[in-house]
Amino acid sequence: MAETLLHDIAQPHFTNALIHEKSPYLLQHAHNPVNWYAWNDATFAHAEREGKPIFLSIGYATCHWCHVMERESFENTDIADYLNEHYISIKVDREERPDIDAIYMRVCQSMTGHGGWPLTIMMTPDKKPFFAGTYFPPENHQNRPGFPHILQQIAYAWQHEREKIEESCAAILEHFAADKAKASAALPLNINDLAFQRYEQTFDPQYGGFGIQPKFPSPQNLLFLLRHHKRTGNSAALAMVERTLRAMRKGGIFDHIGYGFHRYSTDREWLLPHFEKMLYDQAMLALAYLETHQATGGEPFYAQVAEEIFTYILRDMTSPEGGFYSAEDADSEGHEGKFYIWSKQELVRMLGDDDAALFAAAYNFTSDGNFHDEASGAASGENIPHLRLSLEDFAQSHSIDQYELRARLSAMRERLFEHREERIHPLKDDKILADWNGLMITAFAIGGRVLDNALYTQAAERALEFVLEKMTIEKDGAKRLLHRYRDGEAAIPAFLDDYAFLANGAFELYQTTFNLKHLQTAQMLADEMIRLFCDQPGGGFHFSASDNEALIMQTKEAYDGAIPSGNSVAASVLARLGKLTSNKAYQTIAERTIERFAAAIQAYPTGFAQMLMANDFLLGVTQEIIIAGKTNDGEIHAMLRLVAEHYAPHTLVAFNHAPQELGRFVEQAAYQTERNHQATAYICENFVCHEPLTGSAAFKAALLAL
Repeated sequence: MAETLLHDIAQPHFTNALIHEKSPYLLQHAHNPVNWYAWNDATFAHAEREGKPIFLSIGYATCHWCHVMERESFENTDIADYLNEHYISIKVDREERPDIDAIYMRVCQSMTGHGGWPLTIMMTPDKKPFFAGTYFPPENHQNRPGFPHILQQIAYAWQHEREKIEESCAAILEHFAADKAKASAALPLNINDLAFQRYEQTFDPQYGGFGIQPKFPSPQNLLFLLRHHKRTGNSAALAMVERTLRAMRKGGIFDHIGYGFHRYSTDREWLLPHFEKMLYDQAMLALAYLETHQATGGEPFYAQVAEEIFTYILRDMTSPEGGFYSAEDADSEGHEGKFYIWSKQELVRMLGDDDAALFAAAYNFTSDGNFHDEASGAASGENIPHLRLSLEDFAQSHSIDQYELRARLSAMRERLFEHREERIHPLKDDKILADWNGLMITAFAIGGRVLDNALYTQAAERALEFVLEKMTIEKDGAKRLLHRYRDGEAAIPAFLDDYAFLANGAFELYQTTFNLKHLQTAQMLADEMIRLFCDQPGGGFHFSASDNEALIMQTKEAYDGAIPSGNSVAASVLARLGKLTSNKAYQTIAERTIERFAAAIQAYPTGFAQMLMANDFLLGVTQEIIIAGKTNDGEIHAMLRLVAEHYAPHTLVAFNHAPQELGRFVEQAAYQTERNHQATAYICENFVCHEPLTGSAAFKAALLAL
């Protein structure tokens, strides 16, 4: 397999300070002629001594436009010479240092009205920003100034208008200081209905998803809609989810040859993706497909897609030690998508005329190609495999038995996959991040439970064990998480997302295995999260720990974007932990967290799907189920399978086979035990427990009524 870790280096005779870093993104730039520095105290002290402004460039290893700006500007010796003379240049991997990225992205969005990567910041040696932007071309182009022009303008201002720069810095910081004073409030009781109305307004009934283009998967929106359907019985909410998930699986945003989903679609129809693959997208989409499988009464299509995602992750994105890698690039050999596209001629060479004709018809290949050149917009002769018809409909329209069709296409896919493996692979960002691993642990834990697949459960347990063993240090008598692991080194003090996402993953592992060590881990992480990040007076959680590096401001992130925010997941996991263990302190902190962001949620409810799910759990009717009996009892296994297969997002479960042990966490375990040596289920709802049920038949009837 021809796999590359770092991009081809255009000028290997240059070497800068990034050569000593672990981040694949920073190492990509270690041989630029730009004299890059890493973010550290020594770099800022050097800038202060030199009296130069700082050029801060933030991106990540699989960022297409980061690669473009590198090729155009950072490998250009004339631009590099100017930078080296007039600036101190710092590179930051946003995935290693999301705290830095969160602050300066907020600055960019405030100053320009938009954001993205590469993120371009100009700031003083004491880290105060005064200019922000994203990608800049190497020359002035239409309304976008060229990067050299920007550098020259700012260098002049630094030399001759320093007072204006200082005033600008003060105004920016004053704006964010005023923005911190937010009043807490309770959300209106109809907030979920308001959010659903917004989703209805932006839903694309033809192709699924929200908005026109570009289209992002946004799985947390689908998870919210599933819960709204469960609470209200609103069939439109479920229909929106199903339409979207089926359309995405057909489209080019799904890798039909190697599985897994690309980052987003550039068009309305989910055809032309931005080809990078992110770990967090796989995790969140797996959850959406798994829950929809449950919510549709076990529709196998959704289980199949979740299994395809897991196949990709276990095959390509899992380290030998058990942790999950971060991402795969969109680019290979200098071109976006080259690894993933095919010509009809190549198809014939690999499959032969008959099979190639069938595959091309099913996956919509054309001689001119359905993939268009990015620069010219002209057809390239290359194709992105995608489906217009379901395989059932295609089989019917071509008078082929659908099972024969599936078998033939599956065999062809495997041959094409083996051939594709010989291509030059996109960069694989093989760093392991605690927070993204928490998301994937959650997905595998739920996958193991819903699909009754021990392999998925084991993958979740291995990854959690890896993080707890390899990505922690002892500090002040406590085990502290670290954010990043790569090449044998764990580093960077963990952030809120790391604790919240891992706590949630450990909690879901308990719900799958009922191994109390996972519940204990979830509580330990939750307690540390509260100790290190919780703003007890103001409500909510800071992104950085109280003893992490001091930056120009502390942020509280609540917006649920490509991944849910740390505050949203913290509220969710505390709400469920509090309910299961009767810990009212957890629930109070969760409630205050939601109240802290109430104004923002009311203004834009669809931007806070995960937070709304946490609020729904706290305020709505929930159930706690204790199933008591012996571990080797067939009726116990039948009861637990019923729970796993049933869509019950507002239900928590404990398995009571050892009352004394479980009683350390769940107080009612002492008396909710098996009756008459029979498997017994206790269902409690709204602080009231129903009559105990013995046997799986009675339990099934009660479960279906929830």
